[in-house]
Amino acid sequence: MTDLDDDYANMPYIPEGEAYPARWAAQAEAFRDEAMMLEIGYDSGVRRQIDVFVPMGQAKGVLIFVHGGYWMKFSRRDFSHLAKGALEAGWAVALPGYDLAPDVKISQISALVAMAVAEVARRFSGPIRLVGHSAGGHLVARLASSNLLPPEVLARVEKVVPISPVSDLEPLLRTSMNETFGLDAAEARAESPVHAPAPKMPVTVWVGENERPAFRDQARWLAEAWGCDLVVDPGKHHFDVIEGLEDESPLLQAVIG
Repeated sequence: MTDLDDDYANMPYIPEGEAYPARWAAQAEAFRDEAMMLEIGYDSGVRRQIDVFVPMGQAKGVLIFVHGGYWMKFSRRDFSHLAKGALEAGWAVALPGYDLAPDVKISQISALVAMAVAEVARRFSGPIRLVGHSAGGHLVARLASSNLLPPEVLARVEKVVPISPVSDLEPLLRTSMNETFGLDAAEARAESPVHAPAPKMPVTVWVGENERPAFRDQARWLAEAWGCDLVVDPGKHHFDVIEGLEDESPLLQAVIG
């Protein structure tokens, strides 16, 4: 293990960190049992599906949540419960799935998520809010600061909240994870939002106070590069920082307020 491997390792530094994936999956399944969910495809492939939770009555808009897992773990179905807060506030919530490394490159994942967002925009009217966690934070930042989304879709994105994002992929070139990613220097730079122009819509970068220094740095780098707001969530680590999406909270208000 390299020093950078340790810098970007979260689970060993979170109390009972190994229990979180199973807990998320159980919470997500329980939420799906109670909520009204649609499943729509945006391309061929098992993972190229989107779960959409719809409120009663006319939705205020669509919140799109992109999950993390270093582009190589988890699925949309592990995080269904994070739709709860926005759904109760009258928003539709879409969780896109995407193929994982090493089957695809990170640049291909960015393109897949762009396809998913465009499909959600085609099917649902109103404003769009993009939020993503960790690798998902990278992906929503990438979409906001590129031409991956059709102009008419990007124009509907009113706010972007990358939570604990990986905004500069170049350090990952020196980790063992890159054996899975297969990044080269050119792709790492091209896929790094810190090197992209600041998007036109408001952006709030969110990170936990108790996260690894590497993730606090990544959040700060993006906020500095884009001149946007940075919120350090008191007492939160990389795994519980997303829990605010489940109910009325400052994080939820940053997304839908």
